[in-house]
Amino acid sequence: MARCSSFLLFFTLAVVGQALTPTTFFTTNDQARLRAHFLAASPYKDLPTAHYSILGLTLLGAAVPNNQEACKYAQSKYDPLKVDSVYFASSISKALKGCMLPPDAGQTLADAVNENSSVQDLFYVVSAMKNLNQVIDSPKVSKVLSALLKKDDSIASLGYSFHIAAMLSGNVDTFFDRIEDAIVQADEVDGKYLQFEQGAGTTALVAIGAYQLAETLNKPPPISANQAMKFANYFVHRKHTANYRSAYLVLRALKTFTNNKFHIPIAVTMAGQTAVSLESPTVTVQVSNLLGESLGKLNVVAEKATRLDDSAVVLSKRPLKPVPGGDQTLYEFNLMTEAKPSRGFYEIAIDVTSGDVNEKRLLSTSDALVSVKVTTAVMVADAEVSLVDRDQSTAPKGNKVNYPSKVATVMEADYHQKLLMKFMLKDKLTQEVMKVHQAFVMFTNKNTKQEIIYVAEPDTKDVYKFDLDVAGKAAEFSGVSGQYLMSLIIGDAVITNPFTWNIAEVKLKFPEGLGKDNDDGTASPYAVKPEIKHQFREPEKRPPSIISNAFTALVLVPVLVLLIMWFKIGVNMGNFPFSPSALGFHLGLTCIFGLYYYFWIQLNMFDTMKYLTIVGGITFFFGNRLLGSIASKR
Repeated sequence: MARCSSFLLFFTLAVVGQALTPTTFFTTNDQARLRAHFLAASPYKDLPTAHYSILGLTLLGAAVPNNQEACKYAQSKYDPLKVDSVYFASSISKALKGCMLPPDAGQTLADAVNENSSVQDLFYVVSAMKNLNQVIDSPKVSKVLSALLKKDDSIASLGYSFHIAAMLSGNVDTFFDRIEDAIVQADEVDGKYLQFEQGAGTTALVAIGAYQLAETLNKPPPISANQAMKFANYFVHRKHTANYRSAYLVLRALKTFTNNKFHIPIAVTMAGQTAVSLESPTVTVQVSNLLGESLGKLNVVAEKATRLDDSAVVLSKRPLKPVPGGDQTLYEFNLMTEAKPSRGFYEIAIDVTSGDVNEKRLLSTSDALVSVKVTTAVMVADAEVSLVDRDQSTAPKGNKVNYPSKVATVMEADYHQKLLMKFMLKDKLTQEVMKVHQAFVMFTNKNTKQEIIYVAEPDTKDVYKFDLDVAGKAAEFSGVSGQYLMSLIIGDAVITNPFTWNIAEVKLKFPEGLGKDNDDGTASPYAVKPEIKHQFREPEKRPPSIISNAFTALVLVPVLVLLIMWFKIGVNMGNFPFSPSALGFHLGLTCIFGLYYYFWIQLNMFDTMKYLTIVGGITFFFGNRLLGSIASKR
């Protein structure tokens, strides 16, 4: 159980990590996938899609296919009277070589700098002016932007404002001071991500704008190293987004976190296999920026290696060396030589600092965690297969066997006997007795190929034992006697040589009759059962007729009393309107009462509701006419 828990913990750490340091990065496979995604946007369905896909390819350093066709598309969709169209088309024109737009949008852009615009439209205007090399009236734009933020200071508007301010000259400290207002609104997720609820696009927009504005003013942004790490984790986590705008902005954010003046996060990941052994003793980690690129000279140290089973520290402060002749991002050390660890799962804390004292941008880390497992080979010792009578009246007939041989003769066991097996497992390296996560004994019928698998359990001395009561387990074999191949299956996450060992051939004889009808004609409990068909619940038994008749008579007594009283005092029928509506109404009431009677003795609820709908509708119609005629007479 402890071994299973350790394995689950190891798997969790290997997948998601538990440290703040990024445990993955934007790999070459990720770049190829995103490049294919941007390429798939052609032929373009609209100008924004063309804009984000073309600029995304440019960020990836990939060529835009059919450059002239893309340019013609932008020119055809270009509308000089719409600022968003001018922005998207001018960005495409700037990204594509030799792609020119008509210089007729200047007045549209100038007129759009007013307080009736939105912050997003103002961003389009200023960006388009910059793309078209037009003069930006910075004081006017700054004044309008301040007014617009008073009306709308949402996260998206703040993000656009940072981008706008980064393109202006003059004093834009007012907008720089709003960076902190935006960052404090970010939500922290799982203690390792920072994001805005509007999604990846908005989060990237704010982060990119904040760093661009900070670089323009040459001031460190009000973003702590811890917050920068969490933003970086979020963008790496969202690298699979499919939306073109979000994918482009996330890519720009990753680029920003690999090349800015203030914060460069370090990604520490396992390179190659996570398992080490005497044959493959080296732990290799990749230390890079978020795009998998080299960070120059680094000091990489394994602070400590901790065994997960008992939290024992087996190694501390061991420097890692660059892989000779390999990638400059790869560092390694020999765990087996340095620590001589026993088999199991380990967590290694990696400390990374810059090797250049003048490099202040790197976010040095001491909490990067990588998980490895130390594996070993297993061997079987003291294996023995024996037969013993169920009442243990005779001594066991033991057959010692060594791996990978099997018992020389076919063992015969009938339903008066038990089949016993015991063995030990040892670590080949240390010769220590060990337990494994999986130890099974499998019986395979040589004719039918039917397989039955049992678990072998270790005792207090870690000796594995298994016994098969032939008579008691007959039902699990469906009573099929015959020759079976007995195999031992050993497996574990920390062994390098899991195996299946055909240890013996056993002829089993079970009691007769299992799986067939019994001698008295009754079905065997192991025979195929008949198909179960659904049956509705039987109606409850009605009471005796004398009770129901007496109840009916009691119900009719008031009616009889009513008729007698009418007879004695007289009944005046002179006011009864003998009209079709009166007759129809009273006849309908009579039919309704009759329907209730039939519901009691014969009909079900659904049929009753169907007939009641018809009769009730007719009764309602005549009743309405009758009441209307009475009201008019009064």
